[in-house]
Amino acid sequence: MNDPLDLYARVEDLLGVKEAAPDLYAHYLLALQGIEFDSLLDVGCGSGDFIAGIQRAFPQASFQGIDLSGEMVARAREQGVEAEQVDLCDDPGRYSVITAVFDMLNYLDGKALERFGRCVREHLDEGGVFLCDTNTLHGFEHVAVGSFIAEDEDRFVTIDSDFEAGEYRSVFNLFERKGEVWRRSTGEIGQYYHTPEALQAVLGMEIVEQTPVYLYDEDGADKVFWVFRKEHSK
Repeated sequence: MNDPLDLYARVEDLLGVKEAAPDLYAHYLLALQGIEFDSLLDVGCGSGDFIAGIQRAFPQASFQGIDLSGEMVARAREQGVEAEQVDLCDDPGRYSVITAVFDMLNYLDGKALERFGRCVREHLDEGGVFLCDTNTLHGFEHVAVGSFIAEDEDRFVTIDSDFEAGEYRSVFNLFERKGEVWRRSTGEIGQYYHTPEALQAVLGMEIVEQTPVYLYDEDGADKVFWVFRKEHSK
């Protein structure tokens, strides 16, 4: 079985993510316009689209992306984004803003989320802001589950997804044309539903904003956009 993160990187452009992303990025852009900041770290930066899209609006700030997928980091660098393949907890810097865009937190189970929360607080300046979005229960149960097929001239991908007991599983099967031969890669990606109460408890920061987001379903919010603030030490 292939590295699921790198496998996802090879099919992301077939999944409609880039088409939906601008509507989600708008929430981040609006929030950042009301914040004074000089540095931003994007955790799970992927191919760098988020940083590439907003950094021109804030010339006073430095932007850094990190991701666990080497393939994603390479794509981000191709866009001129400063990106490193490193875990947040191993990053040496401190930042006035940290972001985790497009349900990045849902890829963490309860234990990993607790670790992530500690590392966010450690790398965030006092009074700093953490921006993120998470999938809603409606998004998992009524939007994400089922089967999906997409293709172009040289690739064919099938995704079968299920959600049960708060856990979402997607099995990817990618067929890529190599000359006259089609090569198959498989991988499985898991996501986890986190209640708002659990999320706040783990992050241990003040909620500044909690906004429903309707990316894929007009009848129910499939995401929530969050703004958290780290308190100053007393």
